[in-house]
Amino acid sequence: MLDDKKIKELIEEGREFLKSTHNDYEGYLSDQDLKKKQPPLVKEAISDDLIKLSLDFNDLQIEDLTSVIKNRKSSRVFTQKNLSLKQLSYLLWTTQGIRAIRGKSYATLRNVPCGGARHEFETYLLVNYVEGLKPGRYHYLPMTHQLEYLGNQENIPETIGVSLYDQVWANKASVVFYWSFVAYRAEWRYGITAHRVVLMDIGHVGENLYLACSALGIGVCGVGAFKLDYCNKMFGLDGEEEYIIYTSPVGTIDMTNDQAEKDFYKFVEEEGL
Repeated sequence: MLDDKKIKELIEEGREFLKSTHNDYEGYLSDQDLKKKQPPLVKEAISDDLIKLSLDFNDLQIEDLTSVIKNRKSSRVFTQKNLSLKQLSYLLWTTQGIRAIRGKSYATLRNVPCGGARHEFETYLLVNYVEGLKPGRYHYLPMTHQLEYLGNQENIPETIGVSLYDQVWANKASVVFYWSFVAYRAEWRYGITAHRVVLMDIGHVGENLYLACSALGIGVCGVGAFKLDYCNKMFGLDGEEEYIIYTSPVGTIDMTNDQAEKDFYKFVEEEGL
């Protein structure tokens, strides 16, 4: 149990961490400054079971930007209907899709901003209800806009809930995004200040998912409360050089009836919050 003194110390440490800038480390040289070898821009596929995704989104019903921003919200009540594979393709492209490569292999230019164009994240999925995909674990390959199937996962709804600290509302999600942080990809350029930059970078990714879901009329809710070791193990991550940093359940919603969402938050009225 943490006492008040320890809690205060931890809060102060967190605040100081967010204040750190390059000015605090005058004379420090990153591995990029030292001309050390750059890490790979992306992880390579480890499976031969690959699914090619479409980049033709013309037949998707996509809302205009004003409506997207106006309607953007977190959703925690899903209807358990299938997402289409093209909808999922759109979500992956908008959050981590690659537009071009800068230089021979210096950086990827993607659909989200990122410090130094390091794009230090990998996208993993736990698929529950997606038309054309068997349920299980997947990894997104942005260079080729493909998914690789990593394997089956027993009792996916229960696994989702457990991975998100028993937030059982997420069990009905069509798919859950689990983003990992590949540490050295950012540290190579930013060194001891990399981890502050990462917080901004993952926020850009999460917001693009929100906007893309709003554009398609489907629900999403970013979740920072997840069981780190459990999630790392699920996707075979070492927990040191690569580990899960953020999650987002995505699912179909009933846009004609918001009573279910109102019922979900009924505790606010009951407790007078």
